[in-house]
Amino acid sequence: MNRLGNIATLLALAGLAAAGPAFGQTFSSDKAEFRLDMVAEGLEHPWSLAFLPDGSQLVTEREGRLRRIENGELQDKPIAGVPELVVSGQGGLLDVILHPDFENNRTLFLSYAHKISRNGLTTRVARATLDGDRLSEVEVIFEALPRGNTSRHFAGRMEFDRDGNLYVAVGDRGEMDRAQATDDDAGGVHRLTVDGAPAPGNPFVDDPSVNDTFFTYGNRNIQGMTVHPQTGDIWSHEHGPRGGDEINIIRAGNNYGWPDVTYGIDYSGVPITSKTTMKGVTDPLHYWDPSIAPSGMAFYTGDEFPEWRGDLFVGALKMQKLVRLSIENGTVREEEDLLEDLGERIRDVRMGPDGALWLLTDADNGKVYRIVPAE
Repeated sequence: MNRLGNIATLLALAGLAAAGPAFGQTFSSDKAEFRLDMVAEGLEHPWSLAFLPDGSQLVTEREGRLRRIENGELQDKPIAGVPELVVSGQGGLLDVILHPDFENNRTLFLSYAHKISRNGLTTRVARATLDGDRLSEVEVIFEALPRGNTSRHFAGRMEFDRDGNLYVAVGDRGEMDRAQATDDDAGGVHRLTVDGAPAPGNPFVDDPSVNDTFFTYGNRNIQGMTVHPQTGDIWSHEHGPRGGDEINIIRAGNNYGWPDVTYGIDYSGVPITSKTTMKGVTDPLHYWDPSIAPSGMAFYTGDEFPEWRGDLFVGALKMQKLVRLSIENGTVREEEDLLEDLGERIRDVRMGPDGALWLLTDADNGKVYRIVPAE
């Protein structure tokens, strides 16, 4: 091999070394051994992932771009036609979710932060049609009101139930008392039709003091939502302050307590409340103290890891890990921390149609990973 060939080889090996501990490494859990396959990199703070019927994927970047991955290659050109949005603090382009009949109608939904100069910022949801490499027929179907002046706690996670209703999480916007104000869209989960109307059977439609789209309230900042594979219930998790991250099952009309009850304290160290439970408030199924800053969640339902089937996987931003929870009869029986050596903030966790778990990492150079069996 000539000198140039030696240099090229050394550079290639250096690049592999720079890829970090995930490259070629086998990871072990209590139940399975696995490795990470990197699908794509070079994403700017990716936030959400959706799987298209043709085998490609859509990824949102918080900075306002909707990207496509085809055959394991991140396409350079973003999808055109994304609605007007603002990138501010924790806000930007957030979730993407496909209509349950996407294969026939090509409809998808985006959540994002929006600003009107004098009236402040809010969380919006738009419906659009994916037409090749652009969005058409873009229509705003939900806007959380009133707007606020903070750039925190937009929430934005979305999920469909088995009846085709769309659940939209809105954070308390960093103004905690808004989560208990039911004439204020902040701090709760809203259940909508695909046209943005209050879903039939919403729990507060006959109560003039509560906005008709509300399904739950008292939620601080939901960053993960998923459907239980057996019951069809919507599960969520939300950030606490310093401690008090929660996993909840979203039940119609329930108050999840924030800020009247919490296992966390204020970032200043001052207690928010002395109560961790009270009458009329739904206790969390599970909580973390100290906070892990959970983001993204999925039940494992594939065949690649039969040992994990039915387990719940939660990403962590602050603690930079993936958490596996074994749940039996509504109780967490086992908790295991995975990928702690990866050193990545995990933003989203998705169950892929290929039987693999898919992860997004939150960074300037964000990555898309697949968790596959070690071989």
